[in-house]
Amino acid sequence: MSANSITTPTSLTRFTLGQIFITPGAEEALQIAGQTAIEFLRRHISCDWGSELSEDDVRENELSLIEGFRLLSNYRTSRGQRLWIITEADRSATTILLPSDY
Repeated sequence: MSANSITTPTSLTRFTLGQIFITPGAEEALQIAGQTAIEFLRRHISCDWGSELSEDDVRENELSLIEGFRLLSNYRTSRGQRLWIITEADRSATTILLPSDY
């Protein structure tokens, strides 16, 4: 499933999301939790990588912002299901998925 493209970073963002995709498993997890993809995308694009990300992964994301590498966020829904958000290195696409979808 694809949503709109976000191509221009705002003053609150440091990167673009590109085309947005969500896997069926992630979509179901959000529905079960009564949450939306937008709330997690807002956190991701504001560089809130989630409390589930290791210190090494946080440092890697900070380097990735400078060098243009892939970005990863790791969150939990209100029901405890882990969600990943990955923005590709070229910023052409962002995918919301379950770790098991990877």
